[in-house]
Order: sequence, then structure tokens, then C-alpha cells
Amino acid sequence: MSPRVANWRGVPVSQTAGHANMLQLVELRWMAVAGQLGTILLTHVVFGIRLPMMPMLSVLTGLVVLNAASLLRLRLESPITNKTLFGGLLLDVLALSAQLYFSGGATNPFVSLFLLQVVLGSVLLASWSAWTIVGATSLSFVILTAFYRPIILPPGFDRSLFALHVQGMWVCFALVAVLLVAFVGRININLRTQDMRLADIERHAVEEEHIVRIGMLASGAAHELGTPLSSLSVILGDWRRNPTVARDAELMRDIEEMQAEVHRCKAIVTSILLSSGDARGENSAATTVRAFVDRVVADWIAARGFANATYEDRFGEDLPIVSDVVLQQAVFNMLDNAAEYSPQRISITLAREAEAMMLIVRDTGPGFAAEQLANIGKPYNSTKHELGRGMGLFLASNVARKLDGALTARNQPGSGAEVTFRLPLAAIALGGDDDGE
Repeated sequence: MSPRVANWRGVPVSQTAGHANMLQLVELRWMAVAGQLGTILLTHVVFGIRLPMMPMLSVLTGLVVLNAASLLRLRLESPITNKTLFGGLLLDVLALSAQLYFSGGATNPFVSLFLLQVVLGSVLLASWSAWTIVGATSLSFVILTAFYRPIILPPGFDRSLFALHVQGMWVCFALVAVLLVAFVGRININLRTQDMRLADIERHAVEEEHIVRIGMLASGAAHELGTPLSSLSVILGDWRRNPTVARDAELMRDIEEMQAEVHRCKAIVTSILLSSGDARGENSAATTVRAFVDRVVADWIAARGFANATYEDRFGEDLPIVSDVVLQQAVFNMLDNAAEYSPQRISITLAREAEAMMLIVRDTGPGFAAEQLANIGKPYNSTKHELGRGMGLFLASNVARKLDGALTARNQPGSGAEVTFRLPLAAIALGGDDDGE
């Protein structure tokens, strides 16, 4: 599974499962250290069977160091990969092989513990890694049949070697059975939890796709409703001017109520289109480039009470255009974004480049992160992760794109950001296609 897939908390699904599985291996290794230490002491002290204590205790020390390193690795935020688990299991196989070498090799009944390594590898690892564990354990078993330190029983030992071997086999069987049920069962729980998280991600993806489709349908319906609502508004206006209707006070009240409801419907339609960044041309008005930008900047400063804005007009010869509320809202979004990150000062420049209007907003804030610059014009592109963040420049970019323009951004030398809203003059020229369709 790809470590890039994230769950609803923002934590990669494979990372949570990998950490849980690594934690299982750490716990199993602690049990192995305790079990081996107890077995060595029991054999050496109670049964009087002399074992090479220093080498065997050194192997246990190595396992303790490996576990300490594993616990430190778990504290890191990077994912636990297949290679990490594979390396840990290989070291476990090596440690078990060393302990068996010092205690009778393949004649030691605890050689069956290799099966536990194989089972863990088959559950936790990718196919090639699991087969490598099979090869490593099989090779170790073969080597231990020829190379090992034999167990030397003390003089007068009252038990036969075969009886001791059978007892050891029983202890090994019970140990492997308990560990398999306990740890493989918990690993399966981790895997099922991972599957549930993936299913939850898929469900959220389907829901988000459904929401997007609803938004597209709402935007399309709003477009379609615009024309009949405008026609109703015109008809009601004609009725109000009709002398026969004007003399009927009750009928005039009904027309006023109808007109108010039509205006309410038109406001709802405009709100839907404004939320989607779409330009419908509703409430469009003839103006000029300079008059439009001068008014929008002044309205924004008055509405926000922002006293630290400077405005420079370098457009040159004025030109007639058609503007509407959506275009104004796009400019508002740009200024709001700059003022949020740079409350000390922002500068606004109106300029002209060939046959395009340029509105340039500069601030003295921290600037854009590299990831933000690479995703300018995309929704939720913000360093702040609160719900709804990162939509202002997305909506402004959407408006510019629908008018064949563009919104670009860059970081200024030193500090601060610069956002440029570029619109072809032909797209907003008086008599042109002002809704971008």
C-alpha cells in the first residue's frame, strides 16, 4: 500500500499499520529476551549444564540494543516501511541462529522457533521479503546441523538426552502456539483496522465527489434560472407601469410582493454563482477600467477599515468596460488575502500590459511557501489548516480563468508576496462577452 494514502486525520494509513506492526515485533523481542535469559539461567544453574554464557548473553544484549533502536525509530514521523520490518526480522533470525549455535544447533528443540519467524514474515512482509525469510531460516537450519557447539551433560545427570529433548520440544511447542495466537491475532487486528481506514477514505472520496456534482448541478441550475427570473422582473415592471394596474391598490401590493420574491430568488442565484467563482453578468454595469478599480479599492478600504493600503494608477488611457459583482468580489478576495498576511502595509497597482489589465497586489508578509506557489489557483491552498482556508485566491483565479485571464503569484526579493490579476481587455470590453461564456 502506498504510504502517500492518508486517513481522515492526515496520518498515512500504511504508516499507522507499520508502526503498530513494529510495536508488535518490539514486544515479541522483549518476550524473547526474557524467555532466553530465563532458559539460559535455568539450564546453567538448575540443571548444571554448562553453556557459553558470555557469547549467549552478548546476543541478548544485541537484542536489547536492537529493541532500543526500534523504539527510537517509532518516535519518528516517517513511515515504517517493508524494508524496516524485513531488516528487523532478519536480525531476529540471526540472533536465534547464534543462540542455537551455542546450545546444540539443530539438536536443540527450540530450533522450531524458526517457524515463528516464518509466520511473522508471511503476515507482515511483502512476498519477496517473506520468501527471503524462508530462505534465511532454512539455510540457518541446514548450517546448524553441521556447525554448532554440542551440549555437554554434567557427570551423574539422571535424565537421558532424549527425555530432555522431548520436554524441550513440548515447551517450544507451547511457546510457539501461545505467541502465534497472541501476536498474529493482534497483527490481524491491525490489518483489519487498516482496511477499515481505507474503506473510510473511499467513502469520504465518494461523498466529496457527490458534493462536487451537487455543486456543479447547483451552478448549472443557477445559470438556467437567471434568464427566466430576469424576464419575470421585466414583466412585473411593465405591470407596475400599466395605468389599469396602478389604480388597483391591492393588485399593486401583490405585484410588489412578487417583485420582492423575484429579487430574493435572483440574490440566491447570484450567491450560488459567487460561491463557485462563476460570472453570470448579473447586475453588470458599464464603466471604465479606472473608475471600476478606483471604486472597488475605495469600497474595500472603507468596508475593511484598512488604513495601510497604498494605491497607484499606472494604467494610462482609460477604456470603457463592463463590470459586475463577481469581478468585484475577485478583487476583494485578493486584497483580503494580502491584508490577512500583511496587516502593516499592502500596495495596489493598476497597470496595463499590451491589451490586458493588470492589478498587482504586494504585501510585506512572510510570502508563499514553495508548495503554495506550486498550487496557486487550487482550493484549500493555505498554510493555515482551519476549515475553509485557501479559498480566496482559488475563487479569484477561477474568475480570471473564465475571462481568459490568469492569476499568478511570486515571492518578492527580501520579504513579501506579489499577486497579479491579469484580464484581457477584450473579455471585459463594453459590448463584449462579460460573463465569460
